[in-house]
Amino acid sequence: MIKIIVTDGIDKEGLESLASHNGFKLYVTEDSKELLKELPDADALLVRSKTKVNQELISQGKKLRFVGRAGVGVDNIDVETATKKGIVVANVPGGNTISAAEHTFALLLALARNVPQSDASVRKGVWKREKFIGSELLGKSLGLLGFGRIGREVAKRALAFGMKVFAYDPFISEANMKASSVQAGSLEALLKECDYISLHLPITDETKKIINQKTIALMKPDARLINCARGELIDETSLISALELKKIKGAALDVFTKEPLENSPFFGLENVILTPHLGASTEEAQIKVAKELSDSVKEFFEKGLIRNAVNVPSLDIENLEKVSPYIALAENLGKFIFQIAKGGIEEIKITFSGDFSSAVSHLLAITVVRGVLSSAIGKAEVNWVNALPIAKERGIRVEEIAVSEVEDYTNLMTVQVKTALQKRSVSGSILTKGIPRIVRIDDLPVDVIPSGHLLVLTNLDRPGVVGFIGTLLGQNQINIAEFQVGRRSQGGEAVSILNIDSPVSQEVIKKIGEFSGITSVCVVNLT
Repeated sequence: MIKIIVTDGIDKEGLESLASHNGFKLYVTEDSKELLKELPDADALLVRSKTKVNQELISQGKKLRFVGRAGVGVDNIDVETATKKGIVVANVPGGNTISAAEHTFALLLALARNVPQSDASVRKGVWKREKFIGSELLGKSLGLLGFGRIGREVAKRALAFGMKVFAYDPFISEANMKASSVQAGSLEALLKECDYISLHLPITDETKKIINQKTIALMKPDARLINCARGELIDETSLISALELKKIKGAALDVFTKEPLENSPFFGLENVILTPHLGASTEEAQIKVAKELSDSVKEFFEKGLIRNAVNVPSLDIENLEKVSPYIALAENLGKFIFQIAKGGIEEIKITFSGDFSSAVSHLLAITVVRGVLSSAIGKAEVNWVNALPIAKERGIRVEEIAVSEVEDYTNLMTVQVKTALQKRSVSGSILTKGIPRIVRIDDLPVDVIPSGHLLVLTNLDRPGVVGFIGTLLGQNQINIAEFQVGRRSQGGEAVSILNIDSPVSQEVIKKIGEFSGITSVCVVNLT
């Protein structure tokens, strides 16, 4: 009998297929002490966002093999610890798309017509129509920061209302947006020109606090801001100040840096609408994600198949261990190429040289695409099931090529991407003892461990470059673990890759880029 613990009020109707199954026993609890008591002999744990599946909790699950998240984000789950324990972590990507898009548009309408404020006024016995004069949406401009699944659905609704829709997403081609009747634009242009700004970005180093004092200053005085994505996208202190000083017309927020929201300065502002993270909170969405999660549980325990996992691919468990070193390498090659390429990716070509079966090479190709996309839209949003459909949705062509012979290496994976600006490539292999290595960058030979923080430079092979970089990093307390240089010929084009122990500031990157002979510099994060 498989014991499954269910917490956080996951929809009962959606779990019916598990509850009625003779091979499964469901234990439903909302109490943290009961949860810890029941965990030692549990096989699976199903949660929403409330329960924190941390290291302490995972250590109590002696038999735990599966943790399921009824939703998209896995911020409340210690995925790294679960992976080390051999526990599969699965989510339900896409199940909340329509609900999140509709809530975004509900907040947009509420902002336009002052719905919450006028409701509160009437309830107080105050009938002042002139105080709550609204604004039509027809002809107004909506700027979407992020054009993934939810952003596209919001765009459809805005277009139906006669709005002009613009989008900023550096990872989606202009042609792809145009096909949806949406005009591509820069971040600065959207902030300056649009009447409404709606956030639909994942949290990355680049997007964290993308709405801040500087970007708010670009917005029009009558602009309105909506966020149903992630609270960390906004510097809340800067937004509160802007609302207090009426630098923008208003804001509607469903997500916050810290939840639940308590004793917040937002509470005293009339020009902000607040909802308690309701984006996915519809009956339909809750049933849908619970049903999809139930299907994943049944497939895992009955057939040994893994679906929608965020830490292992969809493969039968027996063969997973055999290819796991190549899976890790493939994902890191995808992440690496994404971070060194300039411009939105239009094409990904993966070449397998050596002894790769067609099934394994296809899985690895999907893993490469997952690595590329996870860097763009967030790891929780993309898995081995939806990676190729998302790539197609974003107008990215994916090609797999098999070559039987390979020089120097038993097996070699090469990933080439084409953007509107350039072509870049990276090759990797598994060396002795299962150690992964990046062995080529743009056909230049290197020997790099694909992990941690990397500093990647292209430069002319001339004296002084290595010394300058080493001195500058040392002055900024950045330790170099490894320093690799690959060159085409003496005095010609070269690539330098440094494994470093800590991130590099933008100021240091700027100084490196200004040094004579260095043609490009970028930081790659493979943590």
